[in-house]
Amino acid sequence: MHNRGVPIWKPHSLSQPHADQVDLKLGDRVRATEEIDRPALGVVPEGTEGHILLANGFNWQRYRVLFDNGIEIGDLDHRHLAPIGRAARRAAKRRSKRSF
Repeated sequence: MHNRGVPIWKPHSLSQPHADQVDLKLGDRVRATEEIDRPALGVVPEGTEGHILLANGFNWQRYRVLFDNGIEIGDLDHRHLAPIGRAARRAAKRRSKRSF
C-alpha cells in the first residue's frame, strides 16, 4: 500500500519524452492499456485507473502508478499506460500544436 508520508518527487527539468512516449505529470490520471502482472505485487487488470506518483528518466520516461485497486507499480511507460481526463486533454492539445 502507498505510504502517504512519503515525499512526492517532481520530474527532472531535463527529462523530455521522445516521440513515442507519453508526457505525464505527478497526479495525472491514467488507465492501464493491458493487464500488468507483477508476481510480487499483484495483477492490475486492463482498464484499471490510477494516478502518477513518480515520473523519472531521461531517455526512457517511466512512471510509478498507484492504481485504484490499491496496487502500486513502477517502471511503467507508454506501452502500459494511457492518459485520461486532464492529462489526455493536455496530450491532445500538445499533439495538435505539433501538427502545425
